[in-house]
Parts: sequence; C-alpha cells; structure tokens
Amino acid sequence: MCVCVEAMVAMWIVPPETDDEQTRQLFVDAFLQNNRLENITSVMGFHPQYLESFLRLQHYLLRLDGPLPQDYRHYIGVMAAARHQCSYLVDLQESEFLMQDGDPDWLKGLDYIPQKLKNLCELNKILAHRPWLITKQHIEQLLRGNDSWSLSELVHAIVLLAHFHSLASFVFGTGINLEIDHECGHTLQPASLSDGANDVEAHHSNNVASSLESSEPGVEMLMHRMKKIQEAADLQEISQEEMKHRFEKVEKQSLELLPGQSACSECLAVSDYAKYRDDPHFHYEDFAKRGEERTIPTFRAQDYSWEDQGFSLVNRLYSDIGQLLDDKFRMAFNLTYYTMGPQKDVDTSMLRAAIWNYIHCMFGIFHDDYDYGEVNQLLDIRLKSFIKTVTCYPERTTRKDYDNFWKEFKHSEKVHVCIMVLEARMQAELLYALRAIMKYMT
Repeated sequence: MCVCVEAMVAMWIVPPETDDEQTRQLFVDAFLQNNRLENITSVMGFHPQYLESFLRLQHYLLRLDGPLPQDYRHYIGVMAAARHQCSYLVDLQESEFLMQDGDPDWLKGLDYIPQKLKNLCELNKILAHRPWLITKQHIEQLLRGNDSWSLSELVHAIVLLAHFHSLASFVFGTGINLEIDHECGHTLQPASLSDGANDVEAHHSNNVASSLESSEPGVEMLMHRMKKIQEAADLQEISQEEMKHRFEKVEKQSLELLPGQSACSECLAVSDYAKYRDDPHFHYEDFAKRGEERTIPTFRAQDYSWEDQGFSLVNRLYSDIGQLLDDKFRMAFNLTYYTMGPQKDVDTSMLRAAIWNYIHCMFGIFHDDYDYGEVNQLLDIRLKSFIKTVTCYPERTTRKDYDNFWKEFKHSEKVHVCIMVLEARMQAELLYALRAIMKYMT
C-alpha cells in the first residue's frame, strides 16, 4: 500500500463516534459543510473549542461571500499546499476546485492558469518559506499593470496562502492520512473512544521509563522549572538590552537544529506536485545566519503587531476576517485544560508562551515584553527540533520526530503543540504581508 503521509496520530485515536457532545455536533456540522468528515477534522476533535473556531474561519474563507471567486480560492489552496508537497491538502483542494466548476486544464499545472493567478507564484513562494523578504514592491507589482489584483482580492489571497501553508505544518506534524477516496488514501477501522484512550495511555506508560533515562525533562521537572522562573521574575527586572541578547541567543541556537532528510523517494514520487510550484529549490533558510551580518532587521512586534495594526488592516480590506482570525489565534494560544501529562491543576501559560514565541523567533519576530531565557529552560532540544521541522520544513517530519518529544504527555497535548505551530506560523506570515501592504498604502 502506498502511503504518502505517515500515520502518527491517525483516525483511531479520535474516532467519529466520539461520546463528547460538542465534538459530535462539530463533526456533524463539518460533514454537512464538506460532504465528508475529513481526517484533519477528526484529529482537531481533540480540542473541540479550537476546532469550532477553525471551521468557522475556514468556512468563511472558502465558502461565503468574498472578493475572490470559488475556483480561485481552491486553486490558491492547491498552490499553497504544493509548496510543501502536502498530498493531503493538494488532493482535497483539487477535488473542491473541480466541484466549483473549475477549469480541469488548470490542474495540468501553472502553465495552464490565468496570468493573474500565475503572478501570485512569487508571493506564494516567499510567504511559504521566507516571509521576511516580502516588500511593498511585491505588493505593488500585483496591484498594478495588466492582470492586476484589487487590494481586497490580494488580501483574500494572502490569507488563503497563509492558511494552507500553516495547515500543511499541522497535517505533517500530526501525520494525517490521505482521505479514503484519494489515490493512495486509506483508513483504519476506528476503535471506540474509550479503547483509543486506553491505547494512548498504554503508549505513554511504556514510554515513561525510557523518557526518564533520556535528557528530556519530565513533567515534574518542567513544573519545577516553571515555578523557579516565576519566583525569579518576582525578584528581578530584566533590561531591554538583556532581553534582546536572550532573543539572539535563542536565534543562534536554532541554527544548530538541522531538519532530517526528505521523505522516502517512493512517497516523494507520489506527492510530487512540481507542476504547481515554480523555483522548487527555494526553501526556508534561517533568519539569523551563522557568521553573517544581518541584512534584514529583526521584526519588532512593538512596531507592528497583530493586535494593534494587523487586525484592523485585514478587517478593513476583507470584512470580518480579522475577527475570525483573532478568535482562532487567541483560542490556540489560551487553550488549556490545566493539565500536563498526568498532572492536574497546572498553569501552562508559561509553556504555551515559550512555544509560541519560539516559533515567531524562527521568523525573526522579536517580542520585547517576553523573556526568551524561558525558551531554553522550558523547551528541550527534542521539542525544539520537532517545532522547527514542522514549522519550517513540514514535509520532512517523521514519526520518529513526533514520538521523540514529550514522552510523558498525552497525544492531545502534542496535537496542541501542532495547533500552536499552525497559528503562530500563520500569524507570522500575515504580519510580514500586512506590514508590506501598509507600507504600500502609506
């Protein structure tokens, strides 16, 4: 059997016949919207509150009235997912494109699409891999001349691109399978939710011993470190210069984390969507390069933030999308059940902030009100390596990457990490693109 994406989490862990009423209703709503219960929906069902905000945003982006026609929306989804060779999303969006009466010739590749869409390729490439390179000139080129975009159309397209780039990270990070009706797709017979939960807990128990023998800090150690950080924060105030130094230290350490090699040749042959990608060798490069002077300044969040600038601009140019995005960002960042592995009544806000800000750090985004020293204390090298791979090179993610980190934690907590990667990455892409639009407009 040919499988292009490894089954890491898989459908049997969150089966459609869940006993949770909120999750069940969301599954029903998703089925009615899409005429299928997609695997991605099932995995996100670990976190029904987040799933609700995700489905609301995606429905608005793809189905409801907006600047772009339906066929353009889904083709842009194909183009975006193809940057990471994400078979799962490309196949889904190809099917949706045809269902919306899209021209089948467009699926032959970029040589067969309208020039207006082809003009989007450069922005798609940069946004997917090195968003800090986006300038107002890129925006200007798309808004002027023949086959130009309107500003509202371009904003709709940018949100679509960022949505599918970051969604590819989630798909690869959680190992979501192709749908059963897709070529090479398969499914597993779902067990009951209780059986699945028992299997998961057994998996955790088997891993605890090996976890304790490794360098990975266990749950109790992480809780101890969070307590120490809080105690230190109450006693000392850190200068802005020291905050910046700690940020740069985390940046430099990220250079040491190299991704694994690409997936097996058989998988790549099946998931090769080169016809949808120009410049296929263009990929992520570390924002901070070893031994080189910075040619692009760090993105200072206090100068251009989502809350103060990005939200209002995107909402003005694409009505209501800002609120839906903001709800989704906040839900991912604030989501908590006050647990860490087997421990209950735990404040996880410090850990969530470390993960979110570490992701932004890899895109050169500096939050001057955050102590980046916490990143190194709370995120061990295995977790950092997983986050970097899923964020920057998602198509290289393996089952081993997923299994290697947080061995005492539940699958739902690992899925939450992937949700945070999705949302922090999407926000980073939007910040760079919206800042370029603002510079074009002023």
